[in-house]
Amino acid sequence: MKIVELISRDRIVASLAASNKSAILEELAAHLAAAQPSLDKKELARVLIDREALASTAIGQGVAIPHGKLADLDEIIACLGRTKVGIDFDSIDGKPTFLFFVMVAPENSTGAHLKALARISRMFRNEEFKELLLGATDSDAMYELIDQEDNKY
Repeated sequence: MKIVELISRDRIVASLAASNKSAILEELAAHLAAAQPSLDKKELARVLIDREALASTAIGQGVAIPHGKLADLDEIIACLGRTKVGIDFDSIDGKPTFLFFVMVAPENSTGAHLKALARISRMFRNEEFKELLLGATDSDAMYELIDQEDNKY
């Protein structure tokens, strides 16, 4: 599974406006719902916030992978958000988070969901890739970087 199969150019937010954890999740849910009209942004935000309440999805080194499952979804979908100002996202390393890769899967998907999470996590462990994403000029440039990185695996 390739990451570019889950995300598209219109699902990348190069400059998130939110400044705290719940607002980031709500902003990303709204963005993903706008790109996928069948999604209800309030329901999606609730799923992400509820999952986050179980344990932080911030994996450290400036990255979080908020995720959840929805019953009425047919396929795994994702979006990426970036903030230039680090957000306290209860990261395991205690450092601010800058990149937020949201993934939502159908309620009955387990294997594909876990494979996608593993692939995203592996991709975002690459320091050079993260630095390039943080320095990218816009969402199109960020998408191109993801596509290039995706083809390495």
